[in-house]
Amino acid sequence: MKNIASYIDHTLLNPTATPDDIKKLCEEAIEYNFYAVCVQGQYVKLAAECLKNSDVKIASVVGFPLGGNSTKSKVYEAKQAILDGADEIDMVIAIGLLKARELDLVRDEIEQIKLAIDKHVLKVIIETCSLTNEEKELACEIAYEAGANFVKTSTGFGSYGATFADVSLMRDTIGDKMKIKASGGIRDREIALQYIEAGVDRIGTSAGIKIVTEK
Repeated sequence: MKNIASYIDHTLLNPTATPDDIKKLCEEAIEYNFYAVCVQGQYVKLAAECLKNSDVKIASVVGFPLGGNSTKSKVYEAKQAILDGADEIDMVIAIGLLKARELDLVRDEIEQIKLAIDKHVLKVIIETCSLTNEEKELACEIAYEAGANFVKTSTGFGSYGATFADVSLMRDTIGDKMKIKASGGIRDREIALQYIEAGVDRIGTSAGIKIVTEK
């Protein structure tokens, strides 16, 4: 297993986060060798400046946290984040359209965002707490068909976050065709290690320092 820090997206998506909070986040990411920071779009430029001499990547959220933005606005948001210095985009799926079985619209939106960001990494947040198991499977399949690189469990703003049952279902659905990011409620080392053993490739958490320093 790789160093646990290399799985972590050090995350700060709280709406009250200040520029100083983001600077601190980036300093921590460098100090603890986290894979990436994950921030709101307004702070991508600041994060890029803070991390310019490091190997830490930048992920920016799009359509966050509800997924109900228009496709046009999501595409613009994603493009701007890349221009500002993001390496990866974590987009929220159109949850209501998925539940209504408007699958072509959901797929087309993901495809448009992937096209807009070209070779940059696209993670599709399916918000598992809002979906039935069948809908979770559909979301994973659509994300794969649309060219996304990851499926991600949660925004962290729903009724619950990652669960082992959901990660297992996602892995069974996509096999080795895509990567999985588990996020929401992962706050200690033991649980993080269990998710890695369950097959996740990235962990989104605001408790990264606790996870990597716990014995």
